[in-house]
Amino acid sequence: MDKNNVVKEKSYKFALRIIKMYRYMTKEKKEYILSNQLLRSGTSIGANVEEACSGYTKREFIAKLSIAQKEAFETRYWLRLLRDSELVEDRYINSMLDDCEELIRIITKIIVTAKNNIK
Repeated sequence: MDKNNVVKEKSYKFALRIIKMYRYMTKEKKEYILSNQLLRSGTSIGANVEEACSGYTKREFIAKLSIAQKEAFETRYWLRLLRDSELVEDRYINSMLDDCEELIRIITKIIVTAKNNIK
């Protein structure tokens, strides 16, 4: 893992937490629909960050990070839905929501900075 790239490291660790939540939801709660949506969007954040970092142009970098940002917003939605429907206890979801919010802030800041550097 790239320890010098904070967003890559955090999105990767977040994806691992999402996978663990998916396993819990499917095995313990027998819930497959929402957990699958969470798995797809939550792991997609890091995949798009990884692609962005290997982009050839600044515009490609921004485009891929924008997709990662949208996936983070979607992931936040699914986490909130799982919490508010009481399918998962607050104590499990709130920590993941905090991490998701942090990823959103970091990715948003990187996008803004990259856009400003193009001008």
